[in-house]
Amino acid sequence: MSPIISASGVGKTFRQLKRQSGFGGAIRSLFSRDYSEIRAVDGVSFAIEPGEAVDYLGPNGAGKSTMIKMITGILTPSAGSLSVLGREPHANRMVNAREIGVVFGQRSQLWWDLPVRDSYDLNRHIYDIPEARFADNLAFLTAMLDMAPYLDRPVRQLSLGQRMRAEIALALLHDPKILFLDEPTIGLDVVAKDAVRRFLSEVNKQRGTTIILTTHDLVDIEEICPRLIMVDDGKLLFDGELKRLRATLGSRRRLILEFATDPGPLALATATLAADEGATKHFLLENETVSLLDVLGELGRGHGLKDVKLEEPDIEEVIRTFYQNKPKLAAAL
Repeated sequence: MSPIISASGVGKTFRQLKRQSGFGGAIRSLFSRDYSEIRAVDGVSFAIEPGEAVDYLGPNGAGKSTMIKMITGILTPSAGSLSVLGREPHANRMVNAREIGVVFGQRSQLWWDLPVRDSYDLNRHIYDIPEARFADNLAFLTAMLDMAPYLDRPVRQLSLGQRMRAEIALALLHDPKILFLDEPTIGLDVVAKDAVRRFLSEVNKQRGTTIILTTHDLVDIEEICPRLIMVDDGKLLFDGELKRLRATLGSRRRLILEFATDPGPLALATATLAADEGATKHFLLENETVSLLDVLGELGRGHGLKDVKLEEPDIEEVIRTFYQNKPKLAAAL
């Protein structure tokens, strides 16, 4: 099966007029056209298969928005080649738009003063969705996102969480093959965030919708996207699964052993003691291949062990470590 999105050496350069300081400089700027070049995307390559869920991650100014705009056909690449749904996106923007859904966290596509249902009906005409298909999709989305109580309410009366659910449903009514989401949970409360995350994960798994997510919410990444594409300064730094990133960084799992009473000093060959709280000992597992059974086998009986917890490294710690050490790590990856 061919990739649904393919980028090969894609670059985007913007020209910016150089402005000279002072009154004389301002006068010279009127008559000269001296430009500097800003490389927003620099030789980025990746392929996304149908049905994948991918987070496109990077700090502000890393080139994320520019790449998304090229994928959706808003911008034309300055270099390299880009294919979306088997087409060159900027040359087939209108055709591709019928197979793409877009949700921007702070930009509403719903009609502010109309009931939610009316916005959906308008979209049915825009995308020429057959009535039976529209009815089935609306019923599915209403049930999955629990929207029945406010379908007939004006959008301006909705809470932020309700509006975001309505926005996501709007983007999916025409059965897009690709769904782009920019910060879909920003500003939402914990309950609304969980509902949106569960729904997106289900849509990806049940319907095979390809999801491209740009977010700074690390829980979004962990619960929706198994794969990360990480960029900075316009360049690709990492492309792969989160577990591979953890393994590459040597992110260590934390093992917590709780005893009935303090067993005294414990030394394990399979783990390093990180904190000793008497009856509770904290260890770090340096080796990814070490299992809980290995540790318990080494520990043996007779220590009065009450409870065992094994914690994976926090995703925020993993990503922070990556960006702090990016020159060395990017070369290794």
